[in-house]
Amino acid sequence: MAATSPGAYGQARDESVYEQETMSTELPTTFDPAAIEARWYAHWEQEGLFRPERPDAQPYTIVNPPPNVTGSLHIGHALDNTLQDIMIRYERLRGKDALWVVGTDHAGIATQMVVERQLEAKQDKRTNYSREDFVAKVWEWKEESGGTITRQLRRLGCSMDWSREQFTMDPHFSAAVTKTFVDLYNDGLIYRDKRLVNWDPKLKTAISDLEVETQDVKGSFWHFRYPLEDGVTLADGRDYIEVATTRPETMLADMAVAVHPEDERYASVVGKHVVLPITGRRVPIVADEHADPELGSGAVKITPGHDFNDFEVGKRAGFKPAEMLNMLDGEANVCQTADDLVPEEFLGLHRFKRDGVDGARELVVQRLKDSGHLIPHIAKTKKGEEQELDAEPRTIATPFGDRGGVVIEPWLTDQWYVDAEKLAVKPIEAVKNGAVEIVPKSWEKTFFNWMENIQPWCVSRQLWWGHRIPAWYDAEGKAYVALTEEEAQAQAGEGAALTRDEDVLDTWFSSALWPFATLGWPEQTDLVAKHYPNDLLVSGFDILFFWDARMMMMGQYTTGQNPWPKLYLHGLVRAADGQKMSKSKGNVVDPLGLIDQYGADALRFFMAAMESQGRDIKMDDKRIEGYRNFATKLWNATRFCQSNGISASTSIAAPKAIHAVNRWIIGEVVQTKQALDTALADLRFDAAANTIYHFVWDRFCDWYIELVKGNFDEETKAVAGWALDQILVMLHPFMPFITEELWSKQGDRADYPLITASWVDPQAEVDAEAKAEIDWLIALTSAIRTAKNELGIAPGAKLEAFCPAPSALAKSVVEANAGAIERLARLTAIHFAEAPAGAAMQIAAGEDALVIPLEGVIDIEAEKTRLSKALEASAKEAKSLEGRLSNANFVERAKPEAVEKARADHAHHVAEVARLEAALARLG
Repeated sequence: MAATSPGAYGQARDESVYEQETMSTELPTTFDPAAIEARWYAHWEQEGLFRPERPDAQPYTIVNPPPNVTGSLHIGHALDNTLQDIMIRYERLRGKDALWVVGTDHAGIATQMVVERQLEAKQDKRTNYSREDFVAKVWEWKEESGGTITRQLRRLGCSMDWSREQFTMDPHFSAAVTKTFVDLYNDGLIYRDKRLVNWDPKLKTAISDLEVETQDVKGSFWHFRYPLEDGVTLADGRDYIEVATTRPETMLADMAVAVHPEDERYASVVGKHVVLPITGRRVPIVADEHADPELGSGAVKITPGHDFNDFEVGKRAGFKPAEMLNMLDGEANVCQTADDLVPEEFLGLHRFKRDGVDGARELVVQRLKDSGHLIPHIAKTKKGEEQELDAEPRTIATPFGDRGGVVIEPWLTDQWYVDAEKLAVKPIEAVKNGAVEIVPKSWEKTFFNWMENIQPWCVSRQLWWGHRIPAWYDAEGKAYVALTEEEAQAQAGEGAALTRDEDVLDTWFSSALWPFATLGWPEQTDLVAKHYPNDLLVSGFDILFFWDARMMMMGQYTTGQNPWPKLYLHGLVRAADGQKMSKSKGNVVDPLGLIDQYGADALRFFMAAMESQGRDIKMDDKRIEGYRNFATKLWNATRFCQSNGISASTSIAAPKAIHAVNRWIIGEVVQTKQALDTALADLRFDAAANTIYHFVWDRFCDWYIELVKGNFDEETKAVAGWALDQILVMLHPFMPFITEELWSKQGDRADYPLITASWVDPQAEVDAEAKAEIDWLIALTSAIRTAKNELGIAPGAKLEAFCPAPSALAKSVVEANAGAIERLARLTAIHFAEAPAGAAMQIAAGEDALVIPLEGVIDIEAEKTRLSKALEASAKEAKSLEGRLSNANFVERAKPEAVEKARADHAHHVAEVARLEAALARLG
């Protein structure tokens, strides 16, 4: 019997007829993805089919978010690149000059770390080499080992233009980076400034916010007495101000105490001073809204050189960055402050305890305790007794470097900055006036919030690998920024000794030029003229600010144009339980393993089908397996077609057809194509995938093949071959490998492999009469199969039906399709008359109601008893689960997987109740 519809995850409830028969075709009996994927990818690439010569065609251009050259394919890459490949293959099929720019990022920190680790393994280190020799070693590593991820992208089926593969350190790209820096500097949009940065003491470089991971760490909250200067007291008579901190070591560089301007407790001492313990530094008491009167004592110690909030408070209090005190060196060891007030015993100590040796933190606490300036924390034991502790235990959100793995130190240092506030103006306008559309639109609010409050962008990094900053300094420290050293020398004058800036640029600076520098900019190449601006950017939402927004800034600044008119932001791929994937949790999924197990097509289709705008994707191996079964079903359907003399179509337009079933399937192709075009225009990947899935599985494989079985005249062969071709074309962007293989096996089409075929163009309309006829027949068959399943009637049991008030459609369908009705619906006859008295079941087809007598078919009373018992059991279980799910304690405290299972079980039993009630109603 034919499958009625897809079951769970795309598996049919029964096998289709064509899957039961023994066939002899060109296709192997079993679909084996591994056997075709490598072969087809090599063919596409070798033949240059990822960018066929189409000089006069309309361009369509996307650029991939360049993965780190050190990287390996992770599940997020798989999602991101699958979505891009769907669009590029779709537009290529539509005849456009589709260019997908591919390349990798030099990834300054990550790559330098890889090479340094290799040196360490040989008891060697970077500083044993000159800068030039070390950089040469990095290039050597890149040539030998830097292509892992690009090979893996090929496994996924990404149809990128590898002939133009880019690298952010290529000479032409480096020239674009240098020019942009110099232009920005000359326009006053890049400057050198002393500010706080995220400093990684292990890597000894500034890092971006993206490279900072916040972790909850068990720590302490200490309270101290800061003595007021002689003769000054608070209103309550105290001669000190209480402050609290999780970082006591930073008091060595405190420069103020802040209180809220409206806090009456401290109004009399604003403008007065405290004298710090240990250093003896006299610091002012300032009024600033940063101090919250409701928190602790309401007074906050201010260390502007080591805290981002304190830095802003310090500036408001009148401290210039150059005057702010720094108490740590680049390795986070205590150094002397500019006022020379840090006691010698602290100098050289690490900020924290390390290798069993107390650090500055421990010594500061001990000295404050010794001098009576530590306020103990009074805690209660489990027995209710009071005990005195040095500090209050707390869990503290602590920033760590994602690569160095150590606590990040806010550090005051001289760095190069981009005036991001000015560069953000045009991108903000572009999104507001619709010149750039962000999809989903819900991300616009986040975009505006960040861009309208944007901070200066630190673009210098203390590394050797990367684009070296084009600045030279004379003996007085004056900077000369130029494209070359010769130009800098000309600016400085003859005889001036110049020294090159040691820093390199943040990799996000260079990748911000990706949409146009990859095409040859600043040279006005043909590629730039034709393919810039790009058409679309697909990106994870997590790099909206670090990459996407910066491309908009740089695109407007360097070219005067937005880099693309549309930005699509997809979600994260999460573990099956909804948690974020991480190596520490051990829940990371390897996409290559999934490809090995299920094939690239199945993984790609899963990604597309699950990509719903604004939502994250939960991994589900069963669904991927289901899409592998979907591919197998199409494979077997093609084998069945071949066994019945159905081969490739000779026309893009639909063949002429007389039979209703053929006119119907042509109309289904028309509607599917229209729905696909709409979905992809709206970037609704889930809608597009589900559209083609249901057409292939439901309409073609299940119904059309069943309806035409045994009637393969020349018209039907032509229509079936044409419809199968349209399936292969429409499915190709999602499942490129199996569709190309089937396309090649359906006929000799060496001159136009599927990847460069033409998009569907039926040149036909939906035949309303044929659609109504076949839809009525399908509805009848489906309703009878469902009713039989509910009542426990054997699927093959032949029954009679009565239709006392048939519509004109019912009469015409029954008259024209008696054989199909008996074969598919297992109805020996449909009588247009009243049904005889007795037990019967009611079914509907379209607007028609049919009655099927059940006397002698089943034991009515026994069936009622069975259904009633099952209904009672499911209703009881549904009620129990509803009670559990309405219990807030269960939902909030139980394991997520337990709650998820309870919800799934509840939904199942609710559906069972509805099904069983309907079955009982059928029996009267």
